Amino acid sequence: MEKLRIIIQLTRLDKPIGFLLLFWPCVWGLTLGYYFNEKTILYLKYMVLFFLGSVLMRTAGSIFNDIIDKNFDKKVQRTKERPIASGKVSVLEAFIYIVFLCLVALIILVQFNWLTIVLGISSMILAFAYPFMKRITYWPQLFLGLTFNWGIIMGWTAMTNNISIEPIILYFSAIFWTLGYDTIYGLQDIRDDEIIGIKSTSIKFKKNVKVFVGACYSLCVFFILIIFFMMEMNKYLLLLTIPFIVTFIYQLKISKISNSESCLIAFNSNNLTGLLIFIFIFSFNIL
Repeated sequence: MEKLRIIIQLTRLDKPIGFLLLFWPCVWGLTLGYYFNEKTILYLKYMVLFFLGSVLMRTAGSIFNDIIDKNFDKKVQRTKERPIASGKVSVLEAFIYIVFLCLVALIILVQFNWLTIVLGISSMILAFAYPFMKRITYWPQLFLGLTFNWGIIMGWTAMTNNISIEPIILYFSAIFWTLGYDTIYGLQDIRDDEIIGIKSTSIKFKKNVKVFVGACYSLCVFFILIIFFMMEMNKYLLLLTIPFIVTFIYQLKISKISNSESCLIAFNSNNLTGLLIFIFIFSFNIL
């Protein structure tokens, strides 16, 4: 049971917010593509496959991140008890888990068309480069946005087998979403990160962090609205933007740099944000 507990901690299965934040963009792209290619059975099948793929790739990415950051994690209060940092799991064992998870993810990936397969394989470059970004730039959250939201493009191509401007605009929107919420997340460790030399937007904009996050969320909404008006949707659907805009306002209100718990609560609320944006995009298929 102790070994199982350690594996769950290593794979972050006890913290589903990570793979859910990876899953929602996949579903957004999939749902946007469904509007142009209404194959319901295929849509539902792909939704399940993207969910499984999100769990597997987020898990593999987290383990790889822990391997690269093990010396940093030892010096941060929140992360020092992670299995690799604490020595409960060896680096070799961790790499074996990564290989296994990636192989299972590959089995899922080959269920899609060739364009989506190529995009999925190319995303590995982004996923495994991300852990190094915090060492060289104050913008690792931007790189995370590029990585975490790649599923939008893949979801679209899975349904349409082509590339178009709509998913690209949605991709930009999601990048700013991630840039905002991961900046809030980074506020939890800002003191330790400054001491050990890790870079982040949380540190770069710490004096005006709410202005920065608010700007990111505003741009997220702006790009979503561009898609809405481009597609000439029913104007009454705009009412469905209110709930997810409210979640952005809520996050800005409660998150405080002096209170790490408030930042975690604000960050976790993005699961609801992702769901509400999904509902908004899905409504395109109803009216």
